[in-house]
Amino acid sequence: MSQPPDSSNGKFIRGLGLLDSTMLVAGSMIGSGIFIVSAIIARQVGSPGWLLVVWVVTGALTLMAALSYGELAAMMPKAGGQYVYLREAFSPLWGFLYGWTLFLVIQTGTIAAVAVGFARYMGVLVPWVSESNYLIAPIRFGSYALSLSTAQAVGLALIALLTFMNTRGLKLGKLVQNVFTTAKTGALIALILLGIVVGLRSGAGAANFSDFWSLRGNLQDVGQGLTAVTAFGLFVGICVAQTNSLFSADAWNNITFTAGEVINPRRNVPLSLALGTILVIGLYLLANVAYLAALPFSAIQNAPSDRVASETANVIFPGTGATIMAIAIMVSTFGCNNGLILAGARAYYAMARDGLFFRAVGDLNKQHVPAWGLIIQGIWAGVLVLPRTVKTDAAGAITGYGNLYGNLLDYVISAALIFYILTIIGIFVLRRKRPDAERPYKAFGYPIVPALYIIGASVILVVLFIYQTATTWPGLIIVLTGVPVYFLWRKSNTGAPSDNQRT
Repeated sequence: MSQPPDSSNGKFIRGLGLLDSTMLVAGSMIGSGIFIVSAIIARQVGSPGWLLVVWVVTGALTLMAALSYGELAAMMPKAGGQYVYLREAFSPLWGFLYGWTLFLVIQTGTIAAVAVGFARYMGVLVPWVSESNYLIAPIRFGSYALSLSTAQAVGLALIALLTFMNTRGLKLGKLVQNVFTTAKTGALIALILLGIVVGLRSGAGAANFSDFWSLRGNLQDVGQGLTAVTAFGLFVGICVAQTNSLFSADAWNNITFTAGEVINPRRNVPLSLALGTILVIGLYLLANVAYLAALPFSAIQNAPSDRVASETANVIFPGTGATIMAIAIMVSTFGCNNGLILAGARAYYAMARDGLFFRAVGDLNKQHVPAWGLIIQGIWAGVLVLPRTVKTDAAGAITGYGNLYGNLLDYVISAALIFYILTIIGIFVLRRKRPDAERPYKAFGYPIVPALYIIGASVILVVLFIYQTATTWPGLIIVLTGVPVYFLWRKSNTGAPSDNQRT
């Protein structure tokens, strides 16, 4: 039976049921990545078979991690989730380093990226919204610039709107999440079914399945001159491709941040982790089957702006596919950002209750949500929307502008993997440190499944550090900036409030 909501002042309201929690898991995972990254992966691994292998590896790792996290979620069903797990398994410093990186880049950078992604697809419907239509033209500072394009302005407005809505209480936030997750899941299912049916009828992708493993097209360098042409290059390519597939399936752990608001969390958080990840990984695999059925492999590799889903939609609905897909991706990114914004603030709340973040973030407003956590997160995510990277040619002439948050997210991919690995190692640590602690749910397949995740993710991590040095080592620097901040915050906030979050 569901327990009644806790309506006492200053406390979270337990208003998220199993369906709500599952919608939060799925909705936070499905953004715009699945509609784009398969084009990049196709260039990295070079064949239909290996494209699907990359997604199978992603699915296996994501599911193993989610099933393992369930033990920690059931053992410590408190606001803050992964921050709390690292704090309890290792030390407050490790918890803070995760929370600091989450705030600095992982959560806020993703919110910024998804918001601008929403704006880009709005630009298909409203051409005025563009990253090259400037309200404030780029002001250059060396290799960087600040600008405000109409696309950036729409991204900022989306962050502000969803942040405001989530300060109004959990009920509104979960309503938005449920509606938009249902809509985008339905749209993805429709794309899959129609893509497969139309593809089978036209035979456009027949060669993909009759010649499943042969390499083709222009293969992308995956590091140090390696390509998928050699067996070792293919192995490196599969590992490097995980930076796209694994993190287009990321954010499944966001439900752990909101555990303080989940009804019967010891049951519903682990169950929603399993149900949500199984749903999304299943849809992602089938989406790639649909792409392969509807498009020749070269069309996947060379999709304009990597928009492979839009190309598939154009096959299904000639002439209107791009418009239909733009609407679907706007729905998807809107719902994704709502989930990210809702969940992220709960992690900062837990940090603040431990005296390791701004004190005001450790308070709840009259609607029983951490409003200041939402506001500070929204401000920083908005700040990350504005900086641009300057692209130049050999002569130094400007050829275009990138987005700084994109670089930052590339940098912290390796750091995020480190924290996932550490958290699952924490299961083994806590089994030894607290053998008698209540564990309503125990990690599926323990110790084999958690150990397989640790091994698999570690292999990918080692490959990234060796072959993608430009985008991995800077991530460690971002994490390490939290060390002095931790000691400064701990010193200045001695005696900060605590609500017995420790277990």
